Amino acid sequence: MAGEQMKPVASLLLVLNFCMYVIVLGIGGWAMNRAIDHGFEIGPDLKLPAHFSPIYFPMGNAATGFFVVFALLAGVVGAASTISGLSHIRSWTVGSLPAAAAAATIAWTLTVLAMGFAWKEIELHVRNARLRTMEAFLIILSVTQLLYIAAVHGVRRPA
Repeated sequence: MAGEQMKPVASLLLVLNFCMYVIVLGIGGWAMNRAIDHGFEIGPDLKLPAHFSPIYFPMGNAATGFFVVFALLAGVVGAASTISGLSHIRSWTVGSLPAAAAAATIAWTLTVLAMGFAWKEIELHVRNARLRTMEAFLIILSVTQLLYIAAVHGVRRPA
């Protein structure tokens, strides 16, 4: 059965993607916390800086705020999509496929969106090692999540 041969591949990709999404969430959480703590300081006269941006991140460039926000969204949705993915792999039936495929596809689209901001951040240069790590994970995740979606569709209808 060709469908059963894809089950271990889908399982491996599901675990791999979950681990990478958790790492993205950890780094993204650090970046968000740092931006909240050090993003801007209001002076004694209580005026906002002239070029205030609500998504300014002090450790990156102009794209960092967008990148971190969408990376966090992709990480949360990607990690949550493993719930339906685990259910599908456990049962491996056509009936469990739509939920797993839909959740994985939504996670993939958010990951690709965050990857786009990662490429912009790479183009603008100034960023630290943690942000470079998160960029790399999202670029890798955009491929592995797509492979997972393809593997999940390996389930066959009973004859």
